Amino acid sequence: MFARIKHQLRYWGYLLLKFAAAGLVSSFALWFLNLFWAPQTRLFHLAMGEFSYDLMYTSLAGVWFLFSYGLFYLAVWDHRFRCRTCLRKLCMPIETGSWGHMLRLGRPQMEYICPYGHGTLNIEEVQFPGTVPPEWNEHGNIWDELFASADAANKDSDSRH
Repeated sequence: MFARIKHQLRYWGYLLLKFAAAGLVSSFALWFLNLFWAPQTRLFHLAMGEFSYDLMYTSLAGVWFLFSYGLFYLAVWDHRFRCRTCLRKLCMPIETGSWGHMLRLGRPQMEYICPYGHGTLNIEEVQFPGTVPPEWNEHGNIWDELFASADAANKDSDSRH
């Protein structure tokens, strides 16, 4: 129980760390814009006097906004495809389900797996508003399961002799 909470705190803490890095890069970009464009303004603030009548500064402020938004979007997009336990990138996407055989196989999904076997992430192929969010299925220790089946096979072979 406590290990699961620890992993969740680490997972969300890593997202906050990426948000802080994106905020620092965005602040540096705004500082750089104000440093060379409007020296009479305070640092890290939009120059409202310039913003209201100077088209070039307004355009550059718009580019800065899109750049900042893109940084935060990339942080969330990257974080979505990470393992909830070890924070490594998920790999090996597998398509499951079929639109043609939906009753038998289910709706199409992409399934990603942690390279160390901590779990799988199921994402709907087509996401409609209000549908099921991505589902994280945590697995037990994969090596325990593999060794347990090998031990059971050894017991069966020993009991036959």
